[in-house]
Amino acid sequence: MPEAGNSEMLPHAPPILSNVPGSFSWGVLHQRHPALVQQIRDSFPYPPDQDHALDRLGRESSTGVITPLGRRAPDRARWDGWGRDYFGQRWIDVPFLWAESYFYRKLLDVIGFFKPGPWAGIDPFMPFKDAELANASLGTELAALDRVLSLPENERASALLHASLWGNRFDLGFRISASSGAPADEAAGLIADDTALLWSMLADQPGEICVVADNAGRELLADLVLIDHLLSGHRAATVTLHLKPYPYYVSDATTADLIGCLRRFRQGPGQVAEAGRRLWRALQTGRLAVRTPAFSCAPWSYHRMPADLAEQFSSATLTIMKGDLNYRRLVGDCYWPATTSFTALTRYFPGPVAVLRTLKSDVVAGLDEQALATLDSTGEQWRTNGTRALIQVRP
Repeated sequence: MPEAGNSEMLPHAPPILSNVPGSFSWGVLHQRHPALVQQIRDSFPYPPDQDHALDRLGRESSTGVITPLGRRAPDRARWDGWGRDYFGQRWIDVPFLWAESYFYRKLLDVIGFFKPGPWAGIDPFMPFKDAELANASLGTELAALDRVLSLPENERASALLHASLWGNRFDLGFRISASSGAPADEAAGLIADDTALLWSMLADQPGEICVVADNAGRELLADLVLIDHLLSGHRAATVTLHLKPYPYYVSDATTADLIGCLRRFRQGPGQVAEAGRRLWRALQTGRLAVRTPAFSCAPWSYHRMPADLAEQFSSATLTIMKGDLNYRRLVGDCYWPATTSFTALTRYFPGPVAVLRTLKSDVVAGLDEQALATLDSTGEQWRTNGTRALIQVRP
């Protein structure tokens, strides 16, 4: 529900739960989370206490009931308030967004991420992130990106926007055709496209753009080159990049991931390396600022954002929300009919907002009836298989 004073009420739709066997959200709790716990146990030599706690968390989140954080957790009181209505219930019976977010916070709790000691601050997802930045295929993609940076301005802008849009797929989609700005399969997969409106909003006096990041690795690399384009092309006077304050949702980008990407740019070809140097200088001069709002890891939609965060969004020329989780948090993780107006669902947001999202969960809004019918007729799991994307804007 919206916080008092932050927004008007949304149209009504029930929140997505995870209690339907075979549903996407059910699979996350019963399959993805236990598999992730095992991968983390295999990646670190945790001592017995943490290892056993991880095992318990894997079982609890798939078949058990929700329990509070440990007594010494620094934010125990906050989560006690947030979980008051959910503790003691089965994970599958509370809103999926809340349950998924709490799983990642509890994961950090059981491995001692915030506890003084030898495991404090150790990112449990770092092996996965490091492997992506070290992958040999990334060199080929950076070389392709280097060629994109040589395109004429309009084509370059389109190509970089699509690279950022599709960046959280395994393949960043840098196989760019100069004529369309995106490979044919990606162009066909774009089921809502407000690109023209997005660029028109940045055509006047450049101001501040907020970019709310999603994943580290390939996606963040693409986001950063788009940010460099906005700054060097005078579409933005400043950019504020919102990152997570601590590890979250496996691959969500933190400040450490940002530094890793900037260092990876140094190993890239000519124009990619130069873009990395410009971004480094932009951080030093303040044209590119980094923020890590605590609310970025809250289990709520943006309807509950605190006043200071709302104030920043309200002062921006445009806020660009990246990725699937930010989309869920923006429109509300609810069973909206897919034809529900995107403008109506985001009217509460305190400033102009755009979304670059590859679909990897059930929530979607703003489609017309014909497009929806065509998608449903394919027989694919198009909402969750990562083959469809959208660019949506609310001025």
